[in-house]
Amino acid sequence: MESRYESARARYEELGIDVEKALNTLAQVPISIHCWQGDDVLGFESRGEALSGGIQTTGNYPGRARNFEELTADFKKAASLIPGKKRINLHASYAVKEPGDTADRDALLPKHFEAWVRFAKENGFGIDFNPTFFSHPMVTENLTLSSSREEVRKFWVRHGICCRRICAHIAKELGSSVLCNVWIPDGYKDIPADRLGPRQRLRQSLDEIFAEKLEGVIDCVESKVFGIGMEAYTVGSAEFYLSYAATHPGVYDLLDNGHYHPTEYISDKIPSLLAFFDKVPLHVTRPVRWDSDHVVLFEDEIREIAKEIVRNDALDRVLIGLDFFDASINRVAAWVAGTRNMEKALLYALLQPAAQMKKLQENSQFTQLLVLSEELKTLPFGDIWEHYCELQKVPATKEWLAEVEQYEKDVLSQRA
Repeated sequence: MESRYESARARYEELGIDVEKALNTLAQVPISIHCWQGDDVLGFESRGEALSGGIQTTGNYPGRARNFEELTADFKKAASLIPGKKRINLHASYAVKEPGDTADRDALLPKHFEAWVRFAKENGFGIDFNPTFFSHPMVTENLTLSSSREEVRKFWVRHGICCRRICAHIAKELGSSVLCNVWIPDGYKDIPADRLGPRQRLRQSLDEIFAEKLEGVIDCVESKVFGIGMEAYTVGSAEFYLSYAATHPGVYDLLDNGHYHPTEYISDKIPSLLAFFDKVPLHVTRPVRWDSDHVVLFEDEIREIAKEIVRNDALDRVLIGLDFFDASINRVAAWVAGTRNMEKALLYALLQPAAQMKKLQENSQFTQLLVLSEELKTLPFGDIWEHYCELQKVPATKEWLAEVEQYEKDVLSQRA
């Protein structure tokens, strides 16, 4: 393997690419891995209800995590097979409560996430956070922050406020900023009579949630094109949230590549936002026909997303998180495969002669740019990736799957 790496490195260095620098750079880029892949987005509230709010998880593969201990054990196993730095992307519905604690979502406190903070400290993970505006009795008529029922709207405003305070506590405990991402499912199944009113109420709610200035919290809002039951109208549209972020300093617009029309590509949206914002939060998934949140593959759009981040020198400005959930396959394997593919895409981008390619474009040397772009596709990238995994002390090739299969036999299969 070492000889293959040296041969591959020589091929890249012929193009002026510093391979060692690329590997060292990638090792410092954190990926925020979503906890909800491990339990099908059910959380720890034990309501016994199906998901609601335009979300659906399909499949019934055995071994789903059922509590904090099982979920963190699975997460830790997955993390051990993934190179590079990791963060935990949490939802508020994963609060860990003592028996008898009946605190509802509008009364959550930092103590409900102390177990997660301890787990993060023990394993060197950062944490990001999402208020949970779905799968709850107070989601009425598919509305939360935009509801015309003031008691409903206020409940969810309180939820957003307490989640931001939890984020501030976590940031202080870990010494690392926490991304706090607001996504709501609000919308209508059929054509509404009033499109403006719900958005005015949503704006008011967001103003109330973000009113308190908190240290260590990076606030962002996440749009959606539609969800199940909200096919005709989504309150939190791309235009609404981009406008809100642009007019509210300190609030950022999160891009999720499953939340746009199939003909739109967020690889093109990233540099647009980089021209105006110092940070661009990102959720990476794989939509199939719609926002179906399939496991991330090492495919064209993921590579284009990574190239835009790297070629614009934005690895410290684009905050990369993942968002997919597949219950039809081994959930630990899904974590490992999807996160490794995101890392692969970043390495692929770091091994591009970006400065040279920009120069060709500036000089209108489009023929040379086309030929170089195609030549890069067949360079021995896999040998560089395997070397990186060896440096990171994780399995280099698909032998990681044998570890997951053994974990399934020893642990997952024992869950009733």
